[in-house]
Amino acid sequence: MQLRYNYRIDPTPAQRIALGRAFGCARTVFNDALRMRNEAHENGFPFVSDAELSRQVITEAKKRLERAWLGKVSAVVLQQALADCTTAFRNFFAAVSGKRRGPKLAPPRFRSRKDNRQAIRFTRNARFKVAECGKLVLPKVDEVAVRWSRDLPADPSSVTVIKDAAGRYFAGFVVEVPAQPLPAVEAETGIDLGLGYFAVLPDGTKIDSPRFLRRAEKRLTKAQRALSRKEKGSKNRNKARRKVARAHARAADARREFHHLLSTRIICENQAVFVEDLAVGGLARTRLAKSVHDAGWSAFVNMLEYKAKLYGRTFAKVSRWFPSSKPCSACGAVTEAIPLPVRKWTCACGKVHDRDINAAINVLAAGRADRLNACGGPVRPSFGMAQLSEAGSHGSAAS
Repeated sequence: MQLRYNYRIDPTPAQRIALGRAFGCARTVFNDALRMRNEAHENGFPFVSDAELSRQVITEAKKRLERAWLGKVSAVVLQQALADCTTAFRNFFAAVSGKRRGPKLAPPRFRSRKDNRQAIRFTRNARFKVAECGKLVLPKVDEVAVRWSRDLPADPSSVTVIKDAAGRYFAGFVVEVPAQPLPAVEAETGIDLGLGYFAVLPDGTKIDSPRFLRRAEKRLTKAQRALSRKEKGSKNRNKARRKVARAHARAADARREFHHLLSTRIICENQAVFVEDLAVGGLARTRLAKSVHDAGWSAFVNMLEYKAKLYGRTFAKVSRWFPSSKPCSACGAVTEAIPLPVRKWTCACGKVHDRDINAAINVLAAGRADRLNACGGPVRPSFGMAQLSEAGSHGSAAS
């Protein structure tokens, strides 16, 4: 499977200028390609092919005086910008036609130099390499210092250089990693995700929600108040904007580290992991939107999924329509309604339930049942012989 290994890089001032030039050229090529295809559509012409697009916005554009500076960056960067434009249109058409699952996508938009994220991609054709001294050699950029936090498991097929809103630079290497199965264990778990507790496991383990964004609100409020007082377009406003971005980046980095540590621990300790398929998009439109985004459930579930595939574990999602909180995990009776403030309730069978633990047990049971069915087990119980005391069907008038 393909994984991305991200590292912080420290370009020199001259290299930052070269990277900024590459960001601008890639953005210009993308916008020219998007404009050319939009104009063709508005005028009733056929969809412009990739080959014609490459000839017009790269090869011929370099010959014109107003686009001659495109030749100062690697041609691979420009070709990858065209590939991104084609991918954006392909995803949009697939979403409109219903071939792509998920929410509908908007048409591709023009890129701006004020976007929070600037990125360029180098493939093997660009002949990038990691030098023996540990520096990343990029064409027409030179050797860039990399903070190697871990070794690359294999030779990368591409590298993406990213500049985020906080002004930090990263290099993301795409590497083909073989599966690394862990020794089999007997434990299986279901996970109930929530806001009071980030995750609750069937054995009663409750993992507190760190609430990284909430904890950083005081610092963010102060930084955003200072930003609002700065004159638009001034250097001081740009400094204040970066201070706000750095505060958000610290919260996001802490959240990502928490997700990685917890997901790795759960995957290593359990042979099968089941989690509820939450409708995060819908919950993010409620009054709990800030707390839902702060929890980052989707990122955590995605980590569980790819790590389970990497380490040879079973991972599955339970339907979001499954009422995990209502069934009694002891007798199976379903309670009609349990208000959200009610955290503990007693079933008719006498069993006292903690709402979150009961939901985690039910998620585990539902995941096991779905896995049995997927592996060839019976989808529904087999038919048995009717007893004499049971009501039978009446014969037809013809019999």
